[in-house]
Amino acid sequence: MTEQRRARQRSRSKPAAGEPAAPRTRPQRPREGSLDGLLATKEIVISCGPGGVGKTTTAAAAAAMAACHHGGKVLVLTIDPARRLADALGLKDLGNTERRIPDEAFGHLQPRGELWAAMLDTQQSWDALVRRHAPDARTRDAILANPLYRNISGRFIQSHDYIAMERLYDLHSAGDYDLIVVDTPPTRNALDFLDAPHRMAEFFSSRLLRWLTVSYRSRMMSMASRPFLQVADRILGTQFLADIAEFFILFQSMYDGFVARADAVTRLLSDRRTTFMVVSTLEAAPVREAEYFAGALAERNLSLGALVLNKVLPAYFRDREAAQVAGRMQAGAHGLAGGLRWTDSSAVEGVQDTAARVLVEVADSFLNFGVVARREAEQQAELAASPEVLATVPFFDADIVDMEGLLRLGSMMWS
Repeated sequence: MTEQRRARQRSRSKPAAGEPAAPRTRPQRPREGSLDGLLATKEIVISCGPGGVGKTTTAAAAAAMAACHHGGKVLVLTIDPARRLADALGLKDLGNTERRIPDEAFGHLQPRGELWAAMLDTQQSWDALVRRHAPDARTRDAILANPLYRNISGRFIQSHDYIAMERLYDLHSAGDYDLIVVDTPPTRNALDFLDAPHRMAEFFSSRLLRWLTVSYRSRMMSMASRPFLQVADRILGTQFLADIAEFFILFQSMYDGFVARADAVTRLLSDRRTTFMVVSTLEAAPVREAEYFAGALAERNLSLGALVLNKVLPAYFRDREAAQVAGRMQAGAHGLAGGLRWTDSSAVEGVQDTAARVLVEVADSFLNFGVVARREAEQQAELAASPEVLATVPFFDADIVDMEGLLRLGSMMWS
């Protein structure tokens, strides 16, 4: 466990009478309303939001800024199977094992801490889970060797989402990182991520699973079940049904471990050390998704720590004096064009008409953007009431493909 994390844990316990409070390596009081302050007091930040709004790069940027300014070890973990995180961090590949981002990638900045990155590998994580929860070596080897295991573990109900929660729990419990920033799939899938532990526990205690395994163990089928089994035998084959039953019998031997861990993961999500960061743009569909997810977090009593709005129009579009200038330019375009100096005097008349049209178009565009910017400001005001932190990021001229771009994005939303 890192020194920073030990210090934070000591600071949470009340000192005995006369005993001085334990020192903290992070700021005593976070700057209210800033992502800087929020991340300084958390150990897990889960980035969620609609697809295509910059969620992955925002998560990576937040992690990079924390590594630069807070120190310690920071991990950004992507659960989304897309490989956008590796691209954003300038890595050729990214897998289940955490990789450290070299300090040289930060350019002229010298990070106080370390930045690490990983992308969830479902199969490797399931193998590790079986090795950890199997009651004995024989059961472990039987599960890993089961002909259905490789397919079922990859396509199991809530498989990817549940194993993602297991992986997060393991990483946090190991204590190697001071902050873990998690990049999740798009919003609706992110809800599957949140509900996966509960659904997995429900599945292992389901009536269907009990019926299947008890019937296979006893080899005695009731009259009511025979018609179903006869049809299933004809369609799937007796051996296939037997393989399925054997597989779930083996898995049920890990029931207690699964349920206990599912409960522990659920508690971790609602712990005060964990918070959620919703990323969106101010377009209609993404805003609806963001509001939907914020409501889902509230229903589950989970902390909405930050709302990050990407591709927001600059504040100068809302400037009243600038709008007045644009209005005057629009109304007096011909007069303004006539006052310009032209090197080619023979074509002055035609150029002046063209210049006037250009000035009108520029003024119109500015005023139209001003209308949109004011609507965005109203939306921001409505959304700002929910999270602890509201951060906005303007349009970027180019895609973010390296650490320099991540840090530029991070600096805009940091404080």
